[in-house]
Amino acid sequence: MKVIKYPKQAQLKALLTRPQPDTDKVENAIKTILTSVKQKGDKALIDYTYQFDNVKLTSLKVSAKELADAEKQLPANLKKAIKTAQANIKKFHKAQQQKPVKIETTKGVVCWRESRPIEKVGLYIPGGSAPLFSTVLMLATPAAIAGCKRVVLCTPADKEGKVNPAILFSAQLCGVTEIYKVGGAQAIAAMAYGTETIKPVNKIFGPGNRYVTTAKQLVQNDGVAIDMPAGPSEVMVVADNTAIPAFVAADLLSQAEHGPDSQVVLVAFNELFIEAVQQEVIVQLAALPRQDIAIQALENSKIILVKTEQDAIQIINEYAPEHLILAVKNENYFVQNTINAGSIFIGNYTPESAGDYASGTNHTLPTNGYAKVYGGVSLDSFVKKITVQKISAQGIKNLGSTIEIMAAAEGLDAHKNAVTIRLNQLKK
Repeated sequence: MKVIKYPKQAQLKALLTRPQPDTDKVENAIKTILTSVKQKGDKALIDYTYQFDNVKLTSLKVSAKELADAEKQLPANLKKAIKTAQANIKKFHKAQQQKPVKIETTKGVVCWRESRPIEKVGLYIPGGSAPLFSTVLMLATPAAIAGCKRVVLCTPADKEGKVNPAILFSAQLCGVTEIYKVGGAQAIAAMAYGTETIKPVNKIFGPGNRYVTTAKQLVQNDGVAIDMPAGPSEVMVVADNTAIPAFVAADLLSQAEHGPDSQVVLVAFNELFIEAVQQEVIVQLAALPRQDIAIQALENSKIILVKTEQDAIQIINEYAPEHLILAVKNENYFVQNTINAGSIFIGNYTPESAGDYASGTNHTLPTNGYAKVYGGVSLDSFVKKITVQKISAQGIKNLGSTIEIMAAAEGLDAHKNAVTIRLNQLKK
């Protein structure tokens, strides 16, 4: 990790820029896949699965037998852990339900909002070297609480054409039964446009590599909603002298092992502390099975030495990290002044791994600086708000002239007349 000492404000934007892939090349490749799936349907999905994953599928949908077998294949301790995590996620997201609050804005004019579920949602679950069954819990649990009528799950199969049993067990636990063995950009295309087997959805959720992310962004142009642009994962750790170097190193590595394009950033106030963390990284890295991946991620990562808490806050808000770990004494100051972050983890005993798996918060979060304008997935991501209003006869009398004056000023006489005709009737 490269160490930068006391950067000036003018340097921050360039310093904190993420590595950028060749977007034009990626986008052109994804457009070809989207078009092919539109035109060829299931055949394109089967062909791309063979091309990219070297798997020749005879059926796209996971069968009832495969679902039943999945539970038998998992050890009891893993099933218990998944159930515990799902219970916490359910508890946290269920608390986000809101009853309509009726507001009388003017005497006789009552307005409120009603929540309605998005009817058809698609969940993309990455497979590959790290099958993210935890993401099933993070997406399918709030979808169930929201009352989405149809939940489609797409995830790549392994070399034998099978889906990871933990993914299938988690899906069943959350009530998802419509599961397909499709990964990559072609899965996004299938959920967006539909094929003979996979019917289209209204909104697509889930993380993925840059190909999946690009596909999600492109299908928006055709009227399909997405949760957010979510690319390579990242963490920023802010640590003062109360932090424990071994813990900080572990947090950095836990994010670095996600993928070679992940990024980790340490912001610290003391050079000796930085040296201690670097030594811990070397020791812990040597024991990691995914050390090759972590090493590549660390090459794109940084350690920034700062003088003041205000300097650290400036860096946080400029970078807008997906995950922000605050291993600091003055935690309230940092929480209150952090404007841009996907999720915050406070103190020495709150690893980012807790949010990834089992504390209850959602781990589907904005990356690549999108935390400046997006929040993470929540129950609200699976519902839409319909505004409702009811005006009494007295209410239209009280508010009518205001509407008439404004409509006339905009030259919209029919708008004005819709009020005037009612007021005239009330005068009779």
